[in-house]
Amino acid sequence: MITIPYTTALTTYFSYGLLFAFGQIRDFFRKIFDWFSTNGLQGYAPICLGLEDFYVRRLYLRIQDCFGRPIASAPDAWIDVVERYSNDYNKTLKRTSNTTRCLNLGSYNYLGFAASDEFCTPRVIDSLNQYSPSTCSSRVDGGTTVLHTALDESVARFVGKPAAIVFGMGYVTNSAILPVLIGKKGLIVSDSLNHNSIVKGAQGSGATVRVFQHNTPSHLEEVLREQITKGQPRTHRPWKKIIVVVEGIYSMEGELCKLPEIIAVCKKYKAYVYLDEAHSIGAVGKTGRGVCELLGVDTADVDIMMGTFTKSFGSCGGYIASSKEVIQYLKYTCPAHLYGTSISPPAAQQILSAIKVILGEDGSCRGAQKLAQIRENSNFFRSELIKMGFEVLGDNDSPVMPIMLYNPAKIPAFSRECLKQNVAIVTVAFPATPLLLARARICISAAHTKEDLTKALEVISRVGDLVGVKYFPAEPNKKEWQEKHVEGRAKLE
Repeated sequence: MITIPYTTALTTYFSYGLLFAFGQIRDFFRKIFDWFSTNGLQGYAPICLGLEDFYVRRLYLRIQDCFGRPIASAPDAWIDVVERYSNDYNKTLKRTSNTTRCLNLGSYNYLGFAASDEFCTPRVIDSLNQYSPSTCSSRVDGGTTVLHTALDESVARFVGKPAAIVFGMGYVTNSAILPVLIGKKGLIVSDSLNHNSIVKGAQGSGATVRVFQHNTPSHLEEVLREQITKGQPRTHRPWKKIIVVVEGIYSMEGELCKLPEIIAVCKKYKAYVYLDEAHSIGAVGKTGRGVCELLGVDTADVDIMMGTFTKSFGSCGGYIASSKEVIQYLKYTCPAHLYGTSISPPAAQQILSAIKVILGEDGSCRGAQKLAQIRENSNFFRSELIKMGFEVLGDNDSPVMPIMLYNPAKIPAFSRECLKQNVAIVTVAFPATPLLLARARICISAAHTKEDLTKALEVISRVGDLVGVKYFPAEPNKKEWQEKHVEGRAKLE
């Protein structure tokens, strides 16, 4: 759990209070002016109404230049960011023909496959010529090519499950699968910081949803014990099934799931385990097989394994891996499989080729080198940020490292100052995070060189001092400390 310093929490509340108060005053005068103006929709209820609409108009639009920045290149270690300007105080942003070359610390390009690759790219181009960009059909109609069949088999073999099924979109993989796996009279126990796709999937399932404290197996056990004792609402009958949903690496925290402990609790209470490995598959583990490999967990102990291809594989889509019976059931019942257009053939070929590189089946050791590089880069960058005095979330080996900003004024300041110095980072605020826990999320890639990371650290350190987000004292530089120590001894002598 994140413990906010008292002073930081107080100033953050005060800042949001000011923004909220001025926004309400502006809305008050807006209503007065609208009262006298003619409107062609008189009598209609407003489509956009509520606190979310207020937040967008009065808070988000002020800093929307920090979000959704278009790029004009592949999301490699360095990217071309398109410059934009506004003539109406950021309500609308217009693109220019100018671009800025920036160090990319925002893309999920963990293994560097998003750019041109000597093994993957020629095969993707060949598949484009053979199959076209889209199948224009669902898997059950005319949307299954030999690439899709090979991909299902390759994914199952890679993650260590009997069978797998792939989908064209990672978000839909969660939001469409959960309602198929469980419904009314079932219980979903979800980590409090699970991704929005899991939240929406759980809500759409019709099952009862309960939340346990983030990454806390002891609280998970309390929730399971209480819910099993109470049973279903009103009838108090036993639950038809219970599914515990967790993530391998939490996308906004960079933390590794305490998977062994969670599996032990689930076994004790006969609950199924659903593991979302969107940010961990391909990025962690000796051979890139995710948190199960990293933490020494047998994949047989995880009932449903979910992952996406948008991070480590440089493609799009997602997968579900499980027993043959479960995968066959999903093929008959899942709307995303029955009605959604199948994954693009070139995208499928990219995933197949990336898996071959990771496993060394391309005849080289580049896959092992990429995995070693992402681990080395991540641990180096995290340790250096902590030494500088930043509050950095997450665990070692995780390529996701959030830097806490908290105050709303520091969100645009940090983002804009980094961009001025040719470093592109992603800032994250409400509703993606709780209101008080705004942050800058750094994503490290195997494509980054030591020189890239050193430059990024220098820029982030300068900006951190300028904006005031170094919430902890920095560790003294060893070289400087030794020089001062020698000078001190010389004076004494």
